[in-house]
Amino acid sequence: MQLEDTSDSKKDDSFICGVVEGFYGRPWTLDQRKDLFVKLQEWGMNSYLYAPKDDYKHRAYWRELYSVEEAEHLTTLISASKECNITFIYALSPGLDITYSSPKEMVILKRKLDQVAQFGCTAFALLFDDIEAEMTESDKEAFQSFAQAQVSVTNEIYEYLNQPKEFLFCPTQYCASRAVPDVPNSEYLNTVGSKLAPGIDVMWTGPKVISRLITPASIDELAEVLRRKPVIWDNLHANDYDQKRLFLGPYSGRPSTLLTKLKGVLTNPNCEYGANFIAIHTVAQWSKCSIENLDENQGNDTVSAVSADIKLEQESRSGRSDDEDPSLPMLLYHPRLALKKSLQLWLPEFKRTKSMWGPISKPHVSNVPPVTFSSSGQSAVACSSTSSLEEGGTSPGSAPMPTADHSSSEDANELASDATLTPCLVDGTESAESASMVSLDRVAECLEPMETVESASSASSQAKNLDVEDVDDNDIKESPLKEEMPGAPDHEEGDIVMESERKEEEEDYQLGVDDLCLLCDLFYLPFEHGPQGMQLLQEFNWLKLNAHLVASNPSKPTAAGSPEVKEWHHRAEKFDAMSRALNRLFTRLTYINNRELLYELYPYVWDMRGVVALLNSYVKWLAFNQGSKQGFLTGEQEPWVFRGGLAADLQRLLPLESVNDLFLYKSPETPTRQVYTIRPYLASDERSVYELSRRLYIARLGAAYCDMEKTLHSYPNLLGDINFGAFLTLSPEFCFVVEDDHSVVGFIAAAANAKELQRQVRVAWIPEMQTKYAEIFQSSSSEDANIPGPLKDLAAKLRKLHTEDLPDALLTYHPSQLKMWLSDTVIDHSVSKRLLTCAVAALRAHGSSGCHVYDVDVFSMEFYSRLGFVELKNVTHVEDVMYFGRIF
Repeated sequence: MQLEDTSDSKKDDSFICGVVEGFYGRPWTLDQRKDLFVKLQEWGMNSYLYAPKDDYKHRAYWRELYSVEEAEHLTTLISASKECNITFIYALSPGLDITYSSPKEMVILKRKLDQVAQFGCTAFALLFDDIEAEMTESDKEAFQSFAQAQVSVTNEIYEYLNQPKEFLFCPTQYCASRAVPDVPNSEYLNTVGSKLAPGIDVMWTGPKVISRLITPASIDELAEVLRRKPVIWDNLHANDYDQKRLFLGPYSGRPSTLLTKLKGVLTNPNCEYGANFIAIHTVAQWSKCSIENLDENQGNDTVSAVSADIKLEQESRSGRSDDEDPSLPMLLYHPRLALKKSLQLWLPEFKRTKSMWGPISKPHVSNVPPVTFSSSGQSAVACSSTSSLEEGGTSPGSAPMPTADHSSSEDANELASDATLTPCLVDGTESAESASMVSLDRVAECLEPMETVESASSASSQAKNLDVEDVDDNDIKESPLKEEMPGAPDHEEGDIVMESERKEEEEDYQLGVDDLCLLCDLFYLPFEHGPQGMQLLQEFNWLKLNAHLVASNPSKPTAAGSPEVKEWHHRAEKFDAMSRALNRLFTRLTYINNRELLYELYPYVWDMRGVVALLNSYVKWLAFNQGSKQGFLTGEQEPWVFRGGLAADLQRLLPLESVNDLFLYKSPETPTRQVYTIRPYLASDERSVYELSRRLYIARLGAAYCDMEKTLHSYPNLLGDINFGAFLTLSPEFCFVVEDDHSVVGFIAAAANAKELQRQVRVAWIPEMQTKYAEIFQSSSSEDANIPGPLKDLAAKLRKLHTEDLPDALLTYHPSQLKMWLSDTVIDHSVSKRLLTCAVAALRAHGSSGCHVYDVDVFSMEFYSRLGFVELKNVTHVEDVMYFGRIF
């Protein structure tokens, strides 16, 4: 699709518009870059800046020439860009360790760029971002300032290359927050403006490294200092600083009036190439919007665009088409309308046949190096102390990750954004409900989306580790009875997504625009969630805060048919519908032909689906158990502040503390479409739970007790009664089951007050068991010969069931008790943690602060250890009894 250019002569004809590949992590492939060039040409864009951090010879080893193989690769890339009329801009970052005054260094620099020029490159850039602002002694003798040294080298290279038509310079102070002391009074920027050759363009990221809003006034101020229009290096969609975030929202926060004030815009998008369709296409739309009569419309630009987006949202919900609505002001760029147009064009990409194999891995590097800040009040630029790829900082194309301990308040204030982070609805306004849900303090206002505050408040302390990293597969053991079941397959039939199993031709499996809209709203932009993402946050938060409406309260009985209760259940059903919509998106995504795109999106959607399903399970628990009896003990969490995006914001709304490890999941190495559902236990589940416990117990014993299954036919409920019967009968409100598409595959049983449970067991449960299994209880140890051999151990367990008092030392910090079993057919490594999270959230909501597992055997020790339980060695003197516990 060729976008129509409706802009007038007020915009510079040489306006640079395109993409910068400047992130840390796995680079885009040659085929992906070629595909990018084709799209840039189709969409009316003209530039590509080559600055990948994986290319060591771009930054860390900038002096080294490219090898023959590397030269062939770059030559092919440059030729492909020329075929599409895309300007290939080669960027070099020598600032880490260059001696600016050294003639030898200049010879090396020129030789390197000469080599690239021989590949066919005609446009260049020198980047001096994220480097120390200190010069060597020889440089201090040759130059009056750091800026003058950089300008001198840049001007010399510019002249040496015969003043290329496109030559870019990235300053060390590349955003307003790093200008010392500020933009108008920065000696560095004023030197760049006055001394840098007029034909060289200067790059700028806006108020901050990642800028929520770039205003015309801020660009006017900058242009006056630089004496030229800047080129925006835009990090709005960059995600290399957070492995849990993906940005699929439209280009926004940049008024169309900027078009006359900028020399260009280069967007630095997600690491995942296929996920950048929206990011790049909406930039193209923005760059082509009409700007005639801008002087008259400047004041109403943002207001009109917002009003149009409100109308688009309202009409889309009512089913009306708004593509050709003449009432919408077409002189302006509308982010949501641009998103809708982009989604229509993105959908065919999912149907393109592209193969992919091997394990799924995100392109991010394991650790983006942190940026440290100088303690000196004279300099606030990021500092680096090494000259390797792991330097202490990132480029404007990669958001830095500042350390938590800033050395001064000035350093913290340097990070302050021009706009306060607030949860907004689609119209850009803050709702009363969201305002009550999220109240940001001053510390939050000083954060960029990639930063965390780890000691500012109690909220931050309990969520400081929620920048979730992938964990090793070996750290998860899915069942305490992990031995292979005889004849059991490694996974459920149809769980693993095979390319031959695609069913795109069937309507139920076809991905649609509505699915993509949900996908984008869940992974929107750094400073805001999309409308449907906000809806998830608001609905769950409302259900949580109003759980008392459906709580059982004998003193204040609430009529089941009251408007308040009806509203609560209606909104619970609404949340369930949103969860099912996400499940549908997840399933449909696994059937797409474009496996390359599937591999890039799958880990994010898989994680988001699991989080929403977890919250949906909790909502169902609230409804099933008539709400929380004692309310939630934690304060309101602060979404928007910590890394992790919407998924982390949702997790923080659960009433949990000190359980961050339960949110560390490793996504499957190959795509699977199996969906596991965790829900409250129902009385009708008893048979399935008992059968699963019997089957897992037999599988654990193996061939040594091959006749156990036959023997248990005489006592079909014995195993279930011993292990879970008391919980299911006396404490069903804290029991959950996991089911796949066919049956129950796991369960957890808990009691909030283990001491009270034990009392009830002695009063009610044991007498019932004595009646039910009279022959076992009546047999003494000398008469065990009357009991079948395989049942002797079980008979002994039954007779000693809760006969010993629980130690007071155990109950002090671990007052709750639970048991958990999971089938070894469950292939999703997160299920055990999500199941435990449901139980812990329920226990926590009823005032418990810790739980224990009673009488742990050698088969389940490792399983519980992987879930954060530790052995409690000093709570009992009984040698053959082992307790494991964890505090939450």
